[in-house]
Amino acid sequence: MGDYSDSITVQVPPDRLFAYLSDVQHLPSYMPRLTSARPHDGDKVTVTAHIDPPDAPEQDVTSEAWLHVDEGGKNLDWGAAGPHDYRGRLHVDAGGDAGTSRLSVQLHTEHTEGGEVDHGLREALSGIKQAVETAER
Repeated sequence: MGDYSDSITVQVPPDRLFAYLSDVQHLPSYMPRLTSARPHDGDKVTVTAHIDPPDAPEQDVTSEAWLHVDEGGKNLDWGAAGPHDYRGRLHVDAGGDAGTSRLSVQLHTEHTEGGEVDHGLREALSGIKQAVETAER
């Protein structure tokens, strides 16, 4: 079992960052391996990812997840059913400088490879930073 957290400064105002993150269809622009994300039926999301597991051939997998958007608190809560009890929260705050944001993520999973989870978390935050800052140019 594990709880993980990390944060990053993004060079865009908080409202713009939160608006970008709230649009589920942007997920593939910053989540490695995701090839599509489609919202439906309220808070449900169908995602497809291209994976290359060590013990199986490369493949595309599709699964269901949920995403709750809290505009007032600038929080995104998400999760996916399955054996790893995977869920988390993104939170956007104003950054230390004008026009910047501080993006924090908290993640819970029963997945036990902590180093791999930490790496994935850092990779996702870096992907968000790059995607949003590029979109703002």
